Amino acid sequence: MGAGWLFLFAVLYSAGLLFGMVFFVIMFSDLESDYINPIDLCNKLNQFVLPEYGAHAFLSILFLLFGQWTAFLWNVPLLAYNGNKVFKKNHMYDATEIFRTLGGHQKETYFKLAFYLLSFFYYLYRMIVALVAENP
Repeated sequence: MGAGWLFLFAVLYSAGLLFGMVFFVIMFSDLESDYINPIDLCNKLNQFVLPEYGAHAFLSILFLLFGQWTAFLWNVPLLAYNGNKVFKKNHMYDATEIFRTLGGHQKETYFKLAFYLLSFFYYLYRMIVALVAENP
């Protein structure tokens, strides 16, 4: 019964993370179009950076604790990348540097968007497989 519920939770969590990355893409697009100023952008996005990292880390730890090795190993590279950014203290967006680093931030956001999208469908597949296996 545990794997089905774990992957249901993972589907919901990854959907939330996916919507968060869509929000980041929209905000960066607004900055490029000059609909928002850099200070407002950084203030809005910085409040979501650590919760996104924490949610992804929590989900990865759940996979580790439940013995879902494939799902855990899928998440390790992004987990290590996020951890590295936090330990180097360059995880927050800086309003004075945002225009110079905008291309890199957009690439990172698009990568995470693709990662969370693939994760969503993988977790959905694993949830269906686990629920079918539980009900013969």
